[in-house]
Amino acid sequence: MNIDPRPLYTRATEQIAALVRTVRPEQLAGPTPCAEFDVRTLLSHIAGGTRRIAVVGAGGDGMAVRPFLDGVEDDRWSAAYDEVRTEVQKSWADDARLDALVTVPWGETPGRIALSGYVMEAVTHTWDLSESLGRPLALDPELAEFALGIARRVLPDERRDDEELPFDSAVPAPEGADAYGRLAAYLGRRPLS
Repeated sequence: MNIDPRPLYTRATEQIAALVRTVRPEQLAGPTPCAEFDVRTLLSHIAGGTRRIAVVGAGGDGMAVRPFLDGVEDDRWSAAYDEVRTEVQKSWADDARLDALVTVPWGETPGRIALSGYVMEAVTHTWDLSESLGRPLALDPELAEFALGIARRVLPDERRDDEELPFDSAVPAPEGADAYGRLAAYLGRRPLS
């Protein structure tokens, strides 16, 4: 795989930022497709994971970064996410970062592969957040198709018995599911409704 995932990652973060701007205070304690997260915790994880990939892009130890952003006031999620996604753009600006070996939760890999994995994670959490908020915005299907391709490549169903893996075994996609629905089903997620 020799693509430059930065434009896709940027689009994914723009889409998340648009969703985060729709979050109302009364939704923060609401459920998400990630059973262990409410909306507030999901936002914390989205922002914390984004901070982690910024550190990776800057050549730092992403594994030393907790994938949650703590201490964000309820009315500051949009600003907090915008800050960390700007860090990602800066840290991955040098083309050399795409071929540099980096360490991410799934191992040591070239930067372009790591960032592609984070596109998958960002797009997956976009679906999680969208489901949690009642699907307030249309989502970019090209991003979901890319993320599904990455998921199929790096997460074959037979490898999902690992307790540390944050994805369950695939479930059947609902009939007529769009690319996001197929991605979510492949990663073992089910719609809230």
